[in-house]
Amino acid sequence: MAENQSRSANFILSRLTDDDFALLEPHLEPVNLPLRKMLERQQRKIGAIYFPESGFASVVANGSGKKPIEVGLIGREGMTGLAVVLGNDRPDHETYMQAAGHGQCIKAAALREVIDHSPSLHRSLLRYAHSYLNQTTHTALANGRSKIEERLARWLLMADDRLDNGEMPLTHEFLAMMLGTRRPGVTVAVQELEREGLISRRRGTIVILDRRALEKLSNGTYVPADYA
Repeated sequence: MAENQSRSANFILSRLTDDDFALLEPHLEPVNLPLRKMLERQQRKIGAIYFPESGFASVVANGSGKKPIEVGLIGREGMTGLAVVLGNDRPDHETYMQAAGHGQCIKAAALREVIDHSPSLHRSLLRYAHSYLNQTTHTALANGRSKIEERLARWLLMADDRLDNGEMPLTHEFLAMMLGTRRPGVTVAVQELEREGLISRRRGTIVILDRRALEKLSNGTYVPADYA
């Protein structure tokens, strides 16, 4: 499907048919998405759905108060509120902004009304839901079998897909939480990727120098930020 970037930098919105976008457009509102903005709370009713146009959000699982771990990323390729798309209204995990940006939002009640009116719109959103589930499957695969360097390579590629300037303001503490590991392991992994010339560190940011090498290192667990 051809994209209409004049509508939005969000892939879902840009690929809707004219009729389906016309149904959504009256309900969409531009919104700033600052760092750490909470978009969804675990088992709390979803009030609004966000379509990021820049920056990205982390979907974080926190079982029984234990150390949280990231299970998904949502950027301009996607949307929050998949529970609503799938017929529910309460997410199992928290979602909050990890890289500041902006986007469009719609009230959950309005989205339910629109998708009830348009099966084709519902199918478009379900295609993204399938893509997101594929991402989480690869996350489980990476967490279960990959070395820390491979998981770090995958995460950096995924973050880079969703950012415009190629620079990621990341701390080792943050990466340890995202990868579900301890900080010393992240430090060693970052140093190894830097030593191999795959990344560089500049004033608290990580810059990717060799995407092809990172993709090879990710060992088949990296999925580009897109959906059919």
